[in-house]
Order: sequence, then C-alpha cells, then structure tokens
Amino acid sequence: MQNTCTDPEAVLQALSTLRLPIQSGEYDLHRLVMDCLEDARISFRHEVSLAPRCRIDLVCGSIGVEIKRGHAQRKRVLEQIRRYLSSEELTSLILVTEHTLNLPSTIAGKAVFEVCLARLWGIAL
Repeated sequence: MQNTCTDPEAVLQALSTLRLPIQSGEYDLHRLVMDCLEDARISFRHEVSLAPRCRIDLVCGSIGVEIKRGHAQRKRVLEQIRRYLSSEELTSLILVTEHTLNLPSTIAGKAVFEVCLARLWGIAL
C-alpha cells in the first residue's frame, strides 16, 4: 500500500537515493525518479495536466515534481514553476536537475525545493 504524500521532506528523502547513469535521457530519469518514489512507497501520478498546456512531470499528493535534464535555463524554469504553482492542486514543488539553479525557496507563496543530481553524485558544480 502506497501513501498519499503531503510532506515534501518524505519525497526529498526518497529522491536522495537517486543515482543516474550519465548517458540517460530525460524519460530514463523520469523512470528512475518514479522507482525511488515506489521504493519509498510514495504514490504519484505521471504527466499530470494542471491547466491547458501546463503539464508537470509528477504529482505526489499535493507536491509537484518537475525533472530537467542537461543545462536548464533558469528564467524558463522559473516561468514554468510559476505556472505550475498557480494551480490549487499543488502546495509545493520539487525540481530535480543536473545542475543547481538557485531558485527562491518560495514562489507564489508555495515552497520550492531543488534536488541537484550533481550533488547526489558527489560532484561539486
């Protein structure tokens, strides 16, 4: 039985175990993130539409998870996160990226967290 999650710390803890092969693509990363959540018994929905033309990668209860591979553009990611967090469905968002974007800790009054894969790999970037 999986839990409906409302605690970002539980999702962050599950994602802290993530180890990604260097050659993986974005959808491979989606699968690995989903595997971590399943291992932690956290329920999620994949490719969730929050509004027209506004689809987030994963939703765990009321926590959105957006996954970015490669060098994401901070400005574009911020705009995307603002759109996602304007949804009443989300109370917080976790961004999983290869490189830290140094996002604000809140956007639209909702908590934002970053999981930097380079840090999980032990690489200082």
